[in-house]
Amino acid sequence: MTKKTITIALTGNPNSGKTTIFNNLTGARQKVGNWPGVTVEKKEGLIHRNGDELKIIDLPGTYSLTPFSIEEIVARNYILDESPDVVIDIIDASNLERSLYLATQLRELDCCKVIFALNMADLARSRGIKIDTEKLSELLDVPVVFTVGNKNQGMEDLLQKAVEMAKSPVRESIKRRVNYNKDVEAAVLKLKTHIAEKYPDALSYNPRWTAIKLLEDDKIIRDKILSTAGDKGKAVLEKASALRKQLTNLFDEDPEIIMTDERYGFIAGIIKEVLTTSTRERIDISRNIDRVLTNRFIGFPIFIFFIWGMFQTTFVLGQYPMDWIEGFIGMFSGAMSNLLPDGILKDLVIDGIIAGVGSVIVFLPNILILFFFIALFEDTGYMSRAAFLMDKIMHLIGLHGKSFIPMIIGFGCNVPAIMAARTLESEKDRILTILITPFMSCSAKLPIYIVLAGTFFGRKAGTVIFGIYLTGIVLSIITGRVFRSTLLRGADAPFVMELPPYRVPMAKSLLIHMWDRGKIFLRKMGGIILVGSVVIWALSSFPRSAGTDLRPFPETEKPAASVESPLQAENRTNPVSSSFMGRIGRAIEPVFSPIGIEWRGGIALLTGFVAKEIVVSTMGVLYVGDESNEPEALKNALISSGMTPLSALSMMVFVLLYVPCLATVAAIRRETGSLKWTLFSIVYSTSLAWIMAFLVYRGGLFLGFS
Repeated sequence: MTKKTITIALTGNPNSGKTTIFNNLTGARQKVGNWPGVTVEKKEGLIHRNGDELKIIDLPGTYSLTPFSIEEIVARNYILDESPDVVIDIIDASNLERSLYLATQLRELDCCKVIFALNMADLARSRGIKIDTEKLSELLDVPVVFTVGNKNQGMEDLLQKAVEMAKSPVRESIKRRVNYNKDVEAAVLKLKTHIAEKYPDALSYNPRWTAIKLLEDDKIIRDKILSTAGDKGKAVLEKASALRKQLTNLFDEDPEIIMTDERYGFIAGIIKEVLTTSTRERIDISRNIDRVLTNRFIGFPIFIFFIWGMFQTTFVLGQYPMDWIEGFIGMFSGAMSNLLPDGILKDLVIDGIIAGVGSVIVFLPNILILFFFIALFEDTGYMSRAAFLMDKIMHLIGLHGKSFIPMIIGFGCNVPAIMAARTLESEKDRILTILITPFMSCSAKLPIYIVLAGTFFGRKAGTVIFGIYLTGIVLSIITGRVFRSTLLRGADAPFVMELPPYRVPMAKSLLIHMWDRGKIFLRKMGGIILVGSVVIWALSSFPRSAGTDLRPFPETEKPAASVESPLQAENRTNPVSSSFMGRIGRAIEPVFSPIGIEWRGGIALLTGFVAKEIVVSTMGVLYVGDESNEPEALKNALISSGMTPLSALSMMVFVLLYVPCLATVAAIRRETGSLKWTLFSIVYSTSLAWIMAFLVYRGGLFLGFS
């Protein structure tokens, strides 16, 4: 007998602690992808409890099931069409009234079993809020479980109740329903009866709920009825339209507004029955913290300090495990060099795979530390404060603080950052945010900065990297102002952002977030970085003439300087110069030499269009060569190549601004829906990168730097 999998869907408002509970329940047993047909992230995990197999689905955070946003549509469609065995509604116990709006809509669906998880119970208690769970459960006929997600409390009780609900028989109940006024209820009953007569199989949805949605003029339900019922569907929609007009004339308001008011009235009644607030004086910790962190005078300097601290810690703390990994790769390279016989295979393994992949994988600790800090900002609630602080600055470019959230996400990866711009209401705001977001240095650029800054700036490397990131923010603001004044003129959008309470993050949740993103980096090592390193090695190793020794001549065999041109000398001492890659490098050298970047650096930047990590692996192949088993081989090779601190800084500025990776370009094309804006982004960003690198390099030379 095949064991049945119990499907449990988690839903709830943003900032209700839903993802924390999902992480607690599933741990590392998560699968992350996208919902079919949309780029909203989908998370699911498979766990086992007492012989039962439980599939946990994390639905997008949403305030309601009214289909205004993609997140709301995804959440509602999953519950309606996939019919999970149980839906757990994560409710913020400290903000019960707001959370109950989604809860009442779930009860109206009448197609699934629902459990309420009153999360953040400790925060509610600290605010003097007491909730009568038995009364709440009785009024809505829903099991209620208290949880504290960030302390992992109540998780087992929640799972046990969910399994019990899944195995229990379905039973009818009218307690769950909002009782609308008699005129609305009469219209609902008429339409429900009409649907039952004309179209009895209406989408397999609950007839009462279908009638309510049609009276609210729900476009998705209307379109589904038209596409599945033909003429019968038209008759149903005509009846719904007539009843909508009656209600509009009667109340001088659209029916959807009337029903929303009725739901809030129903919620207000529940609140009076189940919630009491202590009259004792209490301390709101979040508000007191905000008096400092969002203060108009010191809030922004504190934010800048936090960002500086993040990059300084990423570089300094990450240096220790980075040295360990580098030492291991050196030993592994030496062992393989002794094991393999001389020949093309040995060159491929040592100079191609190990030098290429090894030069990138050493930065895994730095990547993990950066993602840890980003997860820390998100889980504590500080990410929303950063957007709030940036609101005034963002208004300089005609945007608001909400646009800064995709930019912060861009520190991790530009692809989800660009997708996050879809939460902005204005199309011009979305396009403008998408165009400036790639100026945020993603984690893939961090290894390049660490190599160059660590090699040429020593202890100041962390500050230099922070300066590069800050330069990206400043240039994005300047660029945005220019675009808003020319290409994307529009009025400033109002900004209202919820500031969730500060929370103590769970170590487990932080580690899961960090590892989820770190896995993407590791997958690239075995995929695009490995392939790229092999291709770069092949192009830099061939053509290879039969019988030709590509090693440099011993000192005693060097030809006389009088009969050897500089190009011949370089071809002799550096055989890569005469390879396919060398020829490509010579062709593009005139483009990069004015900004202080020699041909090998130019090739590395060229390969970065595929993925920015390949820049470092290309440098590892082109610069290191036979020294790949030496400690700090790449750093030593860069210094001996003639690169200076000034040219390294120029290269970092170019990397910061030039064309993003292929995946980001595809995301820009998909999210803007326009090839024109995609090509504009490529041309503009690369042109700005060259101009800024030129100003840095030539300006530095003019001022006497090297």
